[in-house]
Formats: sequence, C-alpha cells, structure tokens
Amino acid sequence: MHTSLTDFDMPNEEQVHLAAESFRLLSDPTRIKILWALLQGESNVACLAELADAAPTTVSQHLAKLRLAGLVKGRREGTFVYYSAADEHVRRLLAEGLYHADHIDSDGQTDHQAGDQASAVTVSTAS
Repeated sequence: MHTSLTDFDMPNEEQVHLAAESFRLLSDPTRIKILWALLQGESNVACLAELADAAPTTVSQHLAKLRLAGLVKGRREGTFVYYSAADEHVRRLLAEGLYHADHIDSDGQTDHQAGDQASAVTVSTAS
C-alpha cells in the first residue's frame, strides 16, 4: 500500500461490481434517453419508445435490463406496466453524467471552471 496515503479507503468488491454494472448499462444512448424520460415521470413502454425514438420491443428489452440492475421499477395497472426511476440515486447519477458530458470540449478535455455559470442539467423532483 502507498505509505503516503493516509486514511485511504477502497470500496469493497461488491460495491465495485455493482457500480461497474450500472455504468455499463448507462453506456447505451437509448437507455440514457429512457432513464431521462423516466426522471420526468412515470411512463409505459409505448410512450418511452416514442420519446426515445426506438421500437417498443427494443425499449422493453432495455427496461428489463435496467430493472434487473435496480435502476428502474415497474408498477402494473391492468395490462399495462408503468415504469419510473428507482430512486434519487438514479437521478443524481444521470444528471452528473450529463453535466460532465456538457463540459467536455472537442479535444476530450473537461472544462469545469471554478464559478462556472454554464447551465446545469437538472430534473425536477416531482413525486
């Protein structure tokens, strides 16, 4: 261990694995669109397909993976399932990722100036 690092703390293997799996699932642009739509409020597959500009079967498959990873949850009402983001962590994770992407220049360098007045990516917390 590096002796110069005091109070160094590494996440445990399970945390690392679960975080990596979440990030892997977020590497797909359609999934990001689906999650962003769900952060606006509950929705069904047909509506999400239209919002994400994807086929309903594709959206359904993405939702199944996101649900297994605990990023979305579903609520059955009759023959329909209405999906929503699982919790506030999903909101923050996606918002931070999009905010970071908004600050990457054409050379792939980040431009996070102290006191930066650029618009932050936000989603209201209507529940």
